[in-house]
Amino acid sequence: MNKPLLAALSAVATVGLGATPALAAPHTTAPHSAKAAALTVDFAGTVSLSNCSGSVIRFPGSADTDPALVLTNGHCLETGMPSAGQVITGQSSSRTFGLLNSAGTKIATLRANQVVYSTMTDTDVTIYRTTTTYAAIKSSYGISPLTVQDTHPVAGTAIKVVSGYWKRIYSCNVDGFVYRLKEGDWTFKDSVRYTSACNTIGGTSGSPVIDATTGKVVAVNNTGNEDGERCTVNNPCEVDSSGNVTVRQGINYAQETYNIPACFTTGNKLDLSAAGCTLPKP
Repeated sequence: MNKPLLAALSAVATVGLGATPALAAPHTTAPHSAKAAALTVDFAGTVSLSNCSGSVIRFPGSADTDPALVLTNGHCLETGMPSAGQVITGQSSSRTFGLLNSAGTKIATLRANQVVYSTMTDTDVTIYRTTTTYAAIKSSYGISPLTVQDTHPVAGTAIKVVSGYWKRIYSCNVDGFVYRLKEGDWTFKDSVRYTSACNTIGGTSGSPVIDATTGKVVAVNNTGNEDGERCTVNNPCEVDSSGNVTVRQGINYAQETYNIPACFTTGNKLDLSAAGCTLPKP
């Protein structure tokens, strides 16, 4: 996984630190024409955690008056990484997040009051509920949340991986999708594989993966094969539908987020029984 920071401290002296530990249709046609102008993607709306990166997110159906949500990885959860098969909902939390402006400067501290959802089964996500609303954040700090795209990402799409921890933006493309990505005890479904330019490091775990044309979140950065090992922690392997295993040393991955909006209803409330919700259940 692009491990949390503490798991990567040995790399500090050299370069710094990246993330931890997804079946899909081919999705092989790029969604944007060659003439489509890319947006300026910056740090506004991203957050820094004690050991990871994250972002303030909203869904297409969220209201400005809803409690603001923060997205990061399941393996960034402050109480420890969820075990394989474990799903956590409604857990009390007082975790804090450094809210960044477009330049990557911390302008406020947000605080959680609940872990709404966290798992490392099929995906690698934690979603926190904060004590404030989108409207209040906009009014006080001029920062809007990032919107989570509710359709599957497409191969070839230009993307930005925005790390609030390192104040660094990686630019590359969606190289393709992985039927199963195995890492230690965990298995992720339909993972995003980056082209090699996104060489994420420890501390980038939980960074939003942003479509460079639409500005929407299409995935959450989480892992990479560091040493060329096969299916071990920090060395995930790709498994296709026939069971064939491929190891790609130096290549990094993210978990798709398009399936999350269907699991949230009015008021940004989690409803795992909602129509169309496919997230793993407790």
